[in-house]
Formats: sequence, C-alpha cells, structure tokens
Amino acid sequence: MSAAETTTAKVPPARRDPLPGAGSGHPGKPGKKRGTGGGAAVPWALLAPCLIVLALVLGYPLVRLVTLSFQKFGQPQLWGFQAAESVGLDNFTDVLGDAEFWHVVVRTVVFAATAVVLTMVLGMVIALLLQRVSGWVKTLINIALVASWGMPIVVAITIFKWMFDSDYGVLNWLLSQLPGVDVTGHNWFIDSTQGLAVIMLLVVWGAVPFVVITLSAGLTQVPKELEEAARLDGAGSWGVFRHVTLPILKPIIVMLATLSVIWDMGVFPQVFVMRGGHPEPEYQLLTTYSYDKAFVVNDYSQGSAIALLTVLLLLGVIAVYMRQMLKIGDVE
Repeated sequence: MSAAETTTAKVPPARRDPLPGAGSGHPGKPGKKRGTGGGAAVPWALLAPCLIVLALVLGYPLVRLVTLSFQKFGQPQLWGFQAAESVGLDNFTDVLGDAEFWHVVVRTVVFAATAVVLTMVLGMVIALLLQRVSGWVKTLINIALVASWGMPIVVAITIFKWMFDSDYGVLNWLLSQLPGVDVTGHNWFIDSTQGLAVIMLLVVWGAVPFVVITLSAGLTQVPKELEEAARLDGAGSWGVFRHVTLPILKPIIVMLATLSVIWDMGVFPQVFVMRGGHPEPEYQLLTTYSYDKAFVVNDYSQGSAIALLTVLLLLGVIAVYMRQMLKIGDVE
C-alpha cells in the first residue's frame, strides 16, 4: 500500500459531508456560537441579585457619605429645620487643617502597623510550631484557635476588661507573684500608651487564629523535596525558611498582611467598648474620631469627611496590595 493510499484511507468520510442544518461550510461553528451566547448571559443573570443587593447595601451609604462630606449638615438639617447647603471642599479643608486630626492619623497608622506586625509574626511562629507537634495536639490547638476566632467581640472585650481590671484583674495578681514585682491595684488605662497596648493585644488575639489557620494550610503546600534539597546543600532551619518556605508563602502573606491592615485600620468596638463608649482624646483612632465628630459633636459633615479620608487611605493600601499581587503573578 502506497503512502497516498494510506492517507486517503485514514480521512474520515463524515468530514466531507456537512452536517444537516449546520450552515454553509462550517459544521461545528453554529452550535458553538449558540453555546457561547447563552453562557455569557447566564453568569450575569445569576450574579444580578447579588450585585443589586451590594449596590443597595454598599453603594447607597457610600454615595450618601460622599454627599454629606460636601455639605453643611448638622442637627438643624437632620430635623428638617434648615436645608442642607453645599460648601464645596470646606469640610476637607477644616479637617486637614486641624492638628488633632493628624495626631489621630499618626496614632492610627502606628497602632495598625504594630498590630499587623505582631499578628503576622505570632501567626507565623504558631503555624510553624504546629508542623512539629503530633496530630492530636494540633487538633486541640486548632479547636482552641477556632473557638477564640468565633468568639463574639463583645464577649472577648469583657474577658479582657476583667483580666486587666485594676482591683480584680488576674493579670495584676499573676504579675505580683513574680519576685520584686508589685502591680496590685495598677490601672492599665490611666496611661494611654499602656491602654492602647492592651487594646492592641485584644486586636492581635482576635486576628491570630485566622492567620495561623491560613498559614498552616499554606505550609502543607510547601514541597518537602525542596526543603530536603536545601538541607543537603547546607542550609539551616533559618535558611530553609528564608529561601524555600517564605517565597512559596509570599502570596498568602501579602494577602493576610493587606487584610490585617484593613481590619486594624478599621478597629472600632475594641476602643469604643473598652473605654465605656467615650474614648478619651488620647485613645482616639480614625474610626472613633469620625464617630465622635458625627454623633457626639453632631457635625455629620466633618464626620463624613473624616470617614471618606479613611476610605481613601484604605484604597491606597488596597492599591499596594494589588500591585504586589500583579508582580507575583508576572514572576510566576
């Protein structure tokens, strides 16, 4: 049998005959076009209810916030005695020209940055230690982490208030048992640095479980062969972590750090409830400061302007996060 005869015998005869009703010369395309058109509409149809709810729940408050920040809006406007009037950028000028606002911004940034670093370091250490314990110990620790993670924030605040109470707090009693230490009756909130440190500890305590669980899941994806190869090349534990584990976990770490920045910049109930609903000026963060301006001073315009500036600050953090993720995607 010649090569020509072999080729002719392998050609399927169905290709030479167009399918009935398939169109002129392109038997497969009409069916694909119908499937593509319908497939493009189905996701949008399924997402439409969710998008409508998001637009109502998130879109309207955001639009209202932006509108208020460009108006003069106090109690007379709230009760309808006077009409709200546009003041342009006056609210932003007043806020940005207030020295107290910049003190609050610096305090918020320092608070959030310290809390994020503590959360990430502590979460990484616990996640690495979990890889070296037995299965039942890991299970018990994971149960404790999930329990603390799922605890309502008000309950956690109440526990911390009891732990750091000046008269009945267990922490004062424990520290007083140390040789040469006597902190009986010490009030941790009389000094704002100590008080914010306690509140930061509460924030870190609530955030660490999520970081540990996520990093533990990421550590299971690190190839053991790479770690063994690094050890054979003479790398110690720190070298394996720095040159093998850390690069593989980088996308997860960037995501967790960004989420932690957003959450810690938006801390509100921890400060508000710990200070009995009236945070002192030295305890004010951006969220509580905006709340005070709006609902204590009844200057809703400046409260909205501060909240909008906080949103813009967080959008800057998100932009850095997206840039880092795109860089990681390009490298991969």
